[in-house]
Amino acid sequence: MRSGWVRVDCHLHTVASGDAVTTLDQLAERVAQEKVDVVCVTDHNVTSAAITAAAVGGARVIVGEEIRTQAGEVIGLFLAERIPYVLPADEVVARIRAQGGLVYLPHPYDPARGSLGATAGRLCADGMADIVEVFNAKVADQELNARAAGLARRWGLPGGAGSDAHDPVGVGAAYLEMPDFDGPASFLSALASARVIGEYRAHAPRFTAGG
Repeated sequence: MRSGWVRVDCHLHTVASGDAVTTLDQLAERVAQEKVDVVCVTDHNVTSAAITAAAVGGARVIVGEEIRTQAGEVIGLFLAERIPYVLPADEVVARIRAQGGLVYLPHPYDPARGSLGATAGRLCADGMADIVEVFNAKVADQELNARAAGLARRWGLPGGAGSDAHDPVGVGAAYLEMPDFDGPASFLSALASARVIGEYRAHAPRFTAGG
């Protein structure tokens, strides 16, 4: 990787999400092992773990939140405070931007999750999206990632990539290599030069058979 560039995982979860198992200690360990420089901690509907992780040190942390809206999931990056869930998507976008944050559309076409689907296209058309996730490591059908990349191209938006890790072994499955940055505006600008690195990596099984 070039000097002055960083590896950024734009989308991952900790145990605070409720459906994930990664503790902050495990996250710090895995991030060091995988040589990821920046992690966007985007727990479901909470920011508490992200705020704690940002204060601890180690890898740089961007405080985010994956917010369930009435239309599907939207991620806010560079947040100062939590945004409530089950609001209309347009209101969530307005609240993200009121904090100076960025609107990131995760796995927009994955039917297995609370994806935005057609609403993603409308948000892009209306200038209400900043970043489209063009590679999600938990999406098994790569045509769905390709459709997301097509959406980003159609509207001239930068692409993001995330491991969407809900367990320690998922961390590092996908990230961006991009120029370093120092805030939301320079992050968005640096994305124009970003390189997507990623592979499909299924969630680790929670339970083993037998007994």
